[in-house]
Amino acid sequence: MDPVVHFEMPYDDQQRMAAFYRQAFGWQTQALGQEMGNYVLAVTADSGPAGPLKPGAINGGFFPRKADWPDQHPSVVIAVQDAAAAMEKVRQAGGQVLGEPMDIPGVGRYVSFRDTEGNRASLLQPLPRQS
Repeated sequence: MDPVVHFEMPYDDQQRMAAFYRQAFGWQTQALGQEMGNYVLAVTADSGPAGPLKPGAINGGFFPRKADWPDQHPSVVIAVQDAAAAMEKVRQAGGQVLGEPMDIPGVGRYVSFRDTEGNRASLLQPLPRQS
């Protein structure tokens, strides 16, 4: 079974978004900068180097909303062993892979898809964790 390991949501104003989630829920955010597409990591649970310490808890991130990107809604990221094989399974099950996979430095191989109900989600083949 492939688990949900991350969530993603779009933002229009990075500072406003970070302030809201810090004030409303105590989340910590880290802006990764232009070289990482202005992605913002969100720590939502007590975490260590390998992620959340509590089983079942996940962290997430925010991406800048762009006029030419499809399906910019809150979504989940599912960890898979092999991104290419998972993409084929998505297609075989009636889903649509959105674009080509991309390598995220220090994280892994990532691609979004649309399920049979029109929901956007993503696949992540994580890089092996360094001990």
